Amino acid sequence: MNNIIAIDGHKAVIAYDPDIGMFRGEFTGLSGGADFYATDVAGLQREGATSLRVYLDACAKDGIEPLAKASGALNLRVPPDLHRAATIAAKAAGKSLNQWATDTLREATAA
Repeated sequence: MNNIIAIDGHKAVIAYDPDIGMFRGEFTGLSGGADFYATDVAGLQREGATSLRVYLDACAKDGIEPLAKASGALNLRVPPDLHRAATIAAKAAGKSLNQWATDTLREATAA
């Protein structure tokens, strides 16, 4: 089951809140919070679009960058056997470990 919805090019994680009997969406990758609630997918899309528009308009009005900053540096701690396997996979693909990891992450996060 996919718990991510894309609205106007922005992704939101969806979770069910049993306390209120509704689905809650929360946009990821933003510099601030933007969430929304609905009982069905159509409602999530409608409410998500509204929430995102309000957030982006507020950012524009206040001169705030709406997207979270990322440095481009990613430090990972993985088990030694996974590190070894990734190094082997990179060499087999004719790539550096950095390029292989970048390509693998890009492929895994594309929607």
